[in-house]
Amino acid sequence: MREKDYGIWQSWSWADVAAEVETLAGGLAALGFARGDKLAIIGDNRPRLYWAIAAAQTLGGVPVPVYQDSIAEEMAFVLDHAEVRFAIAEDQEQVDKLVLVKERCSGLETVIFSDPRGLRHYAQPYLHAYDRVREAGGALLRERPDFLAAEIARSRGADTRDHPLHLGTTGRPKGVVLSSTI
Repeated sequence: MREKDYGIWQSWSWADVAAEVETLAGGLAALGFARGDKLAIIGDNRPRLYWAIAAAQTLGGVPVPVYQDSIAEEMAFVLDHAEVRFAIAEDQEQVDKLVLVKERCSGLETVIFSDPRGLRHYAQPYLHAYDRVREAGGALLRERPDFLAAEIARSRGADTRDHPLHLGTTGRPKGVVLSSTI
């Protein structure tokens, strides 16, 4: 996997990606993410956000991609409709939208942000830095090295794997529930 950052290509091997996904999954679990939970993923197509999709699925959770150009009101509808408990946001712009709708989205409990720029003075207890979540994940996996293998073994083909949105031609977006057995 590759991404250009400040004009320099960053590269991750399959082993690097697997380690990132495992550590993030451990961090999500440390925050209370459990089988069946929904993880909204909001931002540009970036490696960390793709890793979040796989991390949620590793734990038996369901990733819910949300359009990064959605206004807060549209985002609130999606979060409520999909019954999202956790969100991972790329940057301050996305976090600001989530903070704005948090009280109306009763299920939303935890927001993780990838890019900390601009968020230094945010004091909401439900906000967590991506790197700190990874650190907690590493600690959990060192303490319980068989944790992820056990979670993966609990998965079944009929489990919901994804909850993408379908815009359709009219009205609000509709969630489409996908499983491995399609």
